[in-house]
Amino acid sequence: MSDRATQFDKALLGLRSLVMSGEFSGSARLPEVALSERLGLSRTPLRQAMDRLVAEGLLERIETGGCRVARFTLDDISDAIELRGVIEGTAVRLAAERGADPSALSEAERVLERIDTALRHPDHIDFDAYISENAAFHQILARLAGSPLIQREADRVSRLPLASPSAFLGGQELIPDFNASLRRAQDQHRAIIEAIRAREGTRAEHLAREHARLARRNLDHLANAGPGVANRVPGLSLLTTD
Repeated sequence: MSDRATQFDKALLGLRSLVMSGEFSGSARLPEVALSERLGLSRTPLRQAMDRLVAEGLLERIETGGCRVARFTLDDISDAIELRGVIEGTAVRLAAERGADPSALSEAERVLERIDTALRHPDHIDFDAYISENAAFHQILARLAGSPLIQREADRVSRLPLASPSAFLGGQELIPDFNASLRRAQDQHRAIIEAIRAREGTRAEHLAREHARLARRNLDHLANAGPGVANRVPGLSLLTTD
């Protein structure tokens, strides 16, 4: 990887993390000079990262120049989660109808085995492993249809705040029956793969959309959990009631 690409990746990861953590007020222009110094980067990769986050919807342009952090309503996030379910549902339906790559299905099942391991002990769930493997599973779902377009759009919608498959794992102690919900999610994971293998496209699509709705229920719990929650769940600070 070239030094230019490395600098861009560093700027993108650093800036996205700061935005999602609620570092900036929604109305203020992002301070480019201060950000460059904080991230240890020149302003060129920083501005490229800003361009990317504008395209992703996390930042918005200011008419007088520069960018500010975008704000989202509860309905915005609910719609983004619903859209993720639609895109993933389409991906798995097409995978079932077209016939998914057997090696990709085997890879998905290996990931599910690792999730089983992370969930093995109800009182000591390995959340770090779960987050990593859950993200890997959803990335596989997005490419099972063999469509670069669907894969790109699934990645795009998952980058919106609180719309990713692992968005609410930081607030587990605030969600009723959270451990049980992880197991329900894992049951849905396996049912989706089974439907794809059985070439049952409609069933696979329905399961994927229902699976996304688990995240919508978790969002409702966190949105009503009271002050202080935003500091524990990346992206929650971007919600507005306006």
